[in-house]
Amino acid sequence: MIEKLGLAALRRLDPERAHGLALTALNAGLGPRGGPLTSPRLATTLAGLSLPNPIGLAAGFDKNATALTPLSNSAFGFLEVGAATPRAQPGNPKPRLFRLSEDAAAINRFGFNNDGVDAITARLAQRPRDSVIGLNLGANKDSSDRAEDFATVLARAGAHIDFATVNVSSPNTERLRDLQGPEALRALLARVVAVRVDQGLALPLFLKIAPDLSDADLTDIAGIAAETGIDGIIATNTTLARDGLQSRHAAETGGLSGQPLFESSTRVLARLSHLTEGRIPLIGVGGVSTPDQAYAKIRAGASAVQLYTALVYGGLSLAADLARGVDRLLARDGFDRVADAVGTKRADWL
Repeated sequence: MIEKLGLAALRRLDPERAHGLALTALNAGLGPRGGPLTSPRLATTLAGLSLPNPIGLAAGFDKNATALTPLSNSAFGFLEVGAATPRAQPGNPKPRLFRLSEDAAAINRFGFNNDGVDAITARLAQRPRDSVIGLNLGANKDSSDRAEDFATVLARAGAHIDFATVNVSSPNTERLRDLQGPEALRALLARVVAVRVDQGLALPLFLKIAPDLSDADLTDIAGIAAETGIDGIIATNTTLARDGLQSRHAAETGGLSGQPLFESSTRVLARLSHLTEGRIPLIGVGGVSTPDQAYAKIRAGASAVQLYTALVYGGLSLAADLARGVDRLLARDGFDRVADAVGTKRADWL
């Protein structure tokens, strides 16, 4: 009840201010407690990472790694913070975050606003050690060498994280998505993988892609991921599509997230699962707000899922609801482990 009252109050405020207040409340001890939920069915592995459950927090909620301890006390099985860029940057002008309540969605055009990798790394150095925490790698808006930016962030922060995500899919940094092209992506991933080797980092590298890709694009990405040694793919980031929206904010520029993204992102996920033949772990993101949706992502090919926008409407207690619900659904269908269910209904989404 307290969380519902808090959410109702926050929704009366400007979305970005409300988000900042939510982080303040977490650090004041007002968030969920008890740590990650787990069970023999929910405990799983993702690219070698041991997770208590497959429900993760997507990047963007805690951009600057300022709430690592309270978030680690919540039910999430793993956390992703950032994106971090080599230099601090303010991002795009405000307003840049919009609630689409009628659509259970949001549009953002933040533009990688963050405190910079040095400040974020200092916080990660003080992180809870019993949590699985990753960092979303980004590039500065005015960078002349974005591949080097990704490499720089990994080199500086790598010793304090459990995984890193190469984010080439944000629509809010000009020409960033161009890095999803075959030649640029191959060179970028090779550079980041080389940093991992040079620094002696024993952590998985994930690639986060957009939902607005053709089948030919996905085929290229699947091949390049396997070729370069990427350990997993996060499908997907926000979309530029605006089909069927009801909110007055529908025409705002930026990336759309939330419920309208569920179907398209799940189809991309299933296609990647088919293209990679299950050899590369996938993380399903986009429109997850119920146990059924999280479970659908898993059966479409995801080894784990992430959420963010749904928390705007359901609060942080949603993580526990999803974990318990997925546990029940696995038991209902006779699966002893999350891994046993991965990809079992992939064909339904192809």
